[in-house]
Amino acid sequence: MKRNRLVATAVASTITLSFALAACSGSDSDTSAETDTDSGSGDSAEAGDITMWVAGGDTPDELREYLKTTFEAENEGSTLTIEQQEWPDLVTSLTTALPDEANTPDVVEVGNTQSPTFTNIGAFLDLTDMYDELGGDKLLQSFVEVGKVGDQNFALPYYFGSRYMFYRKDIWDAAGLEVPKTLSEFSDSAKELKTDDMSGFVIGGQDWRNGISWIFANGGDLATVDGEGQWTSTFSSPESVKGLEQWQDLYTGASNAPATAKDLAYWDFLNDGADGEDPEAATMMAPGWARWSIGELTTNDDGDEVRDGMADDSKYDIFALPGTDGGIAPVFAGGSNLAISAKSQHPELAKNLMRIIYSEEYQTMLGENGLGPANTDYTSSLGDDKFAKTTIETAEASKLTPAAPGWAAVEGANVLEEMFQKIAEGGDVAAVTAEYDEKITPMLNQG
Repeated sequence: MKRNRLVATAVASTITLSFALAACSGSDSDTSAETDTDSGSGDSAEAGDITMWVAGGDTPDELREYLKTTFEAENEGSTLTIEQQEWPDLVTSLTTALPDEANTPDVVEVGNTQSPTFTNIGAFLDLTDMYDELGGDKLLQSFVEVGKVGDQNFALPYYFGSRYMFYRKDIWDAAGLEVPKTLSEFSDSAKELKTDDMSGFVIGGQDWRNGISWIFANGGDLATVDGEGQWTSTFSSPESVKGLEQWQDLYTGASNAPATAKDLAYWDFLNDGADGEDPEAATMMAPGWARWSIGELTTNDDGDEVRDGMADDSKYDIFALPGTDGGIAPVFAGGSNLAISAKSQHPELAKNLMRIIYSEEYQTMLGENGLGPANTDYTSSLGDDKFAKTTIETAEASKLTPAAPGWAAVEGANVLEEMFQKIAEGGDVAAVTAEYDEKITPMLNQG
């Protein structure tokens, strides 16, 4: 256990040290960046080559090509290179690249939970002067808040995805079960559906990103902050313990996934096997874009086998995780923020790219590709079917992880996975959470 605390300290210290050393290396770049920031519109931006980092494969190739083509058409003589960084390595890659003026990416996608770590140490350019131009208060405010320091905006929402339940309607119907109206009804149904070969609800024991929804549903929080900006981990609060005890009961009674499992492709459990084998799960929880990995196998125009995305006549269906007393439970919102590197050599060109990203056309394209647009004026682009409605409803009720400077260090140390695994293995929830609150609290305040 001590090893992970040291890892978290090392992560936070490395990030802070990297930027401290970069700041001491010379002030010329800082001065030029400040001057460029004041220049206003992109008309006077000198031609140059900029790089955008996207995280994972969530931004489709079609959208990447649109950004490149539009940017280069609107900025004569300039080029845009888009590079994909993988999520597991993103914090490490950003920590290395952002302080390096010669190699920093200009615009970066960063997970919403990772934003506070970088905003609090000066890694990103101040975007406050562009806030209204890029959408202002129409932007998803929970994502805006984790990208702020005081009243200044350093990272803005890119896209959102909210979690909800995907289930085998044919299996639920055969068991005489209806869509649950409360959290306890869901738990009872999921446990009833479990067999030796099929999870009633599949979830890995280390899957804290889905599991914290049970904390939120019971009125708990992951951490609180006092008037002096000091954060305290609150997994052992009465509300959080109650939620985690419910989650523990659900995991034990409904899931066949190992206690050591996380980041599982849950849709593979819900689908029939390639040779028609029965599914390994009756229910799963995932962000809305998981629908495109669910359904019957079909052949696309290229001759490749793909899932039909849960066609209207499908045996698959969805519902929002219900609250303890009905309604919709708060769930952890997935998604990303965007920022400009403080060390960008072309901050005005980077700002021009941000203008394209927050334009009506691109925001609409995000929605049409199943990604919740940052600007809430364009959520209608998600469509008006059950998937769009459930995505919007669950996003409105969603919550984020704490905007603490050390949250990325907490995630990087895998302490949340450890804690959830211990709970999944039957540990006393109150004792386990008290143990981990002591570890997590000092991590939250590193930065």
